[in-house]
Amino acid sequence: MTQAKDGIRLTPGDMRKHISAVDKENYHIGLLRGELHVGLYIPQGRDLQKPHTRDECYVVVRGSGKFQLGDEIVPFEAGDFLFVPAGMEHRFLDFGDSLETWVIFYGPEGGARVE
Repeated sequence: MTQAKDGIRLTPGDMRKHISAVDKENYHIGLLRGELHVGLYIPQGRDLQKPHTRDECYVVVRGSGKFQLGDEIVPFEAGDFLFVPAGMEHRFLDFGDSLETWVIFYGPEGGARVE
């Protein structure tokens, strides 16, 4: 992590150093600022996520597979952006052992209001 006067730079490499397969940790939070929460997620074997109470975005750093997005299953690959509204069932599927993704939570509990 690099901090400048008015900002911050997070890299997957810096974040990866905080994730330990030995301790079975698969997630590290790099930034908490107000309603913004940024982390790196490296699931091992299976993704056992449950729906979250806030809106969430993923930016896939590396890997590919399938992603359950509500009732749909969609493919994903490195560089893809995935948005999951608060409360929606979701998880990564068939991703092998190379998946790394940024996780970005933002907004209020219950998700942003859509007009």
